[in-house]
Amino acid sequence: MGTQGRFITLEGIDGAGKSTHLGFIADLLTRRGMSVRVTREPGGTRLGEKLRELLLDPAQTVHPDTETLLLFAARQEHLHSVIRPALASGQCVVCDRFTDATFAYQGWGRGIDLAKLEALESWVQGPLQPDLTLYFDVPTEVARGRIEATRTRDRFEQEQQAFFERVRNGYLDRAARYPGRIRILDSQRPLFSVQKELEDILVNI
Repeated sequence: MGTQGRFITLEGIDGAGKSTHLGFIADLLTRRGMSVRVTREPGGTRLGEKLRELLLDPAQTVHPDTETLLLFAARQEHLHSVIRPALASGQCVVCDRFTDATFAYQGWGRGIDLAKLEALESWVQGPLQPDLTLYFDVPTEVARGRIEATRTRDRFEQEQQAFFERVRNGYLDRAARYPGRIRILDSQRPLFSVQKELEDILVNI
């Protein structure tokens, strides 16, 4: 693997099944002898987790610009304190959401100018991009059904289906723009089928 670790991100609309596969991916990579650091966005640091609480709180009303800036603030701290040091030490970082989520949720979902997001991305990340992004795709009605059946909805999960349709379209647009980095997985399939595809994708990571 060399001195620089690998950076893998998981993406998808709420209810797409990312969390279900996160542990499987980490275990798979660990069994292959990699040192794995699992983290998430927003979050991953003490500051990031505090901001996550605020951003996901259904009682909070947050302007889309403020929401976007808080996400990038949390990301900057995450990169500085966790992601870059882990990669530099040769660890494989597996992150539940990263900047693709901001383009999908705040860009396509909230209507934030994509050029503004690109400027923030350049400032905060520089040239750093994930080595691999696994996008778990599922129809919005299926995702909504999963959420309603399993948990109390947070501030994002309480959005209307039209919002998630825009977010899903945003993810699919990102996947079309970066086909070498973003792999689309049909998350409607049985768990074993998705995990078999994950094994095939990650064999050469």
